[in-house]
Amino acid sequence: MNQEVTDFIETVKEPWQKELCAQLRLIVHGAIPDFQERIQYKKPHFLKNGKYAAVISTSKDAVSFTIFNAAELSLPEGLFDGPAERKTIKIRQGQEVDGELLSALVSQAASGL
Repeated sequence: MNQEVTDFIETVKEPWQKELCAQLRLIVHGAIPDFQERIQYKKPHFLKNGKYAAVISTSKDAVSFTIFNAAELSLPEGLFDGPAERKTIKIRQGQEVDGELLSALVSQAASGL
């Protein structure tokens, strides 16, 4: 695990956002073998073969999780936004996170990298 990513998560102010960031990180760890993680543009980025696979970012009222290489993914209606090549889900406090779904989507998207 990259210490800069750990430090990023530790400095997230809202406890629910900190917990969610840690959960999303573990989802990526489980979904992508041989990945790299680093802080870039002040956000945790997860890469496979040097290409972006996923990004976590926080805002005032949400945690955003972006999956790259998403054009071939079959996504649930209304959960994700963004152009075909990258899809973002915004998770707000109290919203359920389907870890199995996110893990499957990240794994499928990263398999093409």
